[in-house]
Amino acid sequence: MIFVVLGRDKEGGAERARHRSDHLRYVARHQGKIVYAGPLLDRGRMVGSLFVFDVPDRAVLVSYMADDPYFDPGIFASVEIWESRWMVPEREAGALAAEAERARQ
Repeated sequence: MIFVVLGRDKEGGAERARHRSDHLRYVARHQGKIVYAGPLLDRGRMVGSLFVFDVPDRAVLVSYMADDPYFDPGIFASVEIWESRWMVPEREAGALAAEAERARQ
C-alpha cells in the first residue's frame, strides 16, 4: 500500500537538527519501504518532511514511524497520513489508459 506522510515541524526546528543524523541513519537502513522522502522547504528553510511509503499495510508504517527518531521525540507539530495509489509513472504498461477508460464509463 502507498502511504503519504506529511510532518510539519514545531516552531524553530531545533529538535529536527538535534535528531537529523540519527534519522538519516535510520532511513538509510529502511530505504526499501520508501518511494520518496525529503524536507518541505519554505524559502529554503526546512519546515517539515514529506514521505511516500510503499509497505504491506498500515501496521508496517506505524512500526516504522515508532522507531524513526524524527517521529519519536515529537519533532513534528502535526503528522498527517493518507493512503494513496501509485499512478505515475506506470508500474504496469497500460495502467493509465485502463484507469482513463474506467473514469470515462
